[in-house]
Amino acid sequence: MDLGISGKRALVTASSKGLGLGCAEALAAAGVDLVMNARGAEALETAAERIRRAHGVAVTTVTADVGTKTGQDDVLAAAGAADILVTNAGGPPPGMWTDWEREDFIAALDANMLAPIALMKALLPGMIDAGWGRVVNITSVSVKAPVGLLGLSNSARAGLTGYVAGTSRQVAQHGVVINNLLPGIHATDRAVSLDQAAAEAAGITPEEARSRRLETIPARRYGDAADFGAMCAFLCSQQAAFIVGQNILMDGGATTTVL
Repeated sequence: MDLGISGKRALVTASSKGLGLGCAEALAAAGVDLVMNARGAEALETAAERIRRAHGVAVTTVTADVGTKTGQDDVLAAAGAADILVTNAGGPPPGMWTDWEREDFIAALDANMLAPIALMKALLPGMIDAGWGRVVNITSVSVKAPVGLLGLSNSARAGLTGYVAGTSRQVAQHGVVINNLLPGIHATDRAVSLDQAAAEAAGITPEEARSRRLETIPARRYGDAADFGAMCAFLCSQQAAFIVGQNILMDGGATTTVL
């Protein structure tokens, strides 16, 4: 399918690996020029060069922490008048409710709620003026089915979801479409971390924890970054113009919900 976005420009944060990289690769395959961001320069440059060679698009890299004001300023300066924004950030650490203090919640909010909001506020005016724009926020399945060990993530991502619910409906009339993409367990570093935490909590090995988790996924596998990226690219496409303010699960059927 021709997504109709060749020649557009996208800012994709936290895109040196995992789901962010999957999104960047899928957009590049559709002919979109990229501004890629991550905190680690080596992995970021390696990923960017691979995308340049594979797809022939322009790729600008920005090594920065977008959870900080300085990092946001850096990526926005490189992005310019971006047509597409994909926000992503590593999730906060798992734990018990007794583990977290106020500063832990502030850090989670900065990374997983306030940073995406800041980037949207900066880029939405230009999209509105152009009469076209796409925003995809990578959040979490936890906004539909909160995960016990992920209280920090549950809280921050739910806040972002509420913000998008209102904002997306305010800007849709200008041709700007905002949606959230909700990953379940995918084969990324985050999955390794969560399996390790589950194993420690249950007194079992990470391999046993992974096996148990697979039994809860109807697809009987962890997700793939390429599949996730393909959905992200579709939500950025011309064909997605009437999909507004939605929270789309990518979890292999693991979340039992009607809506």
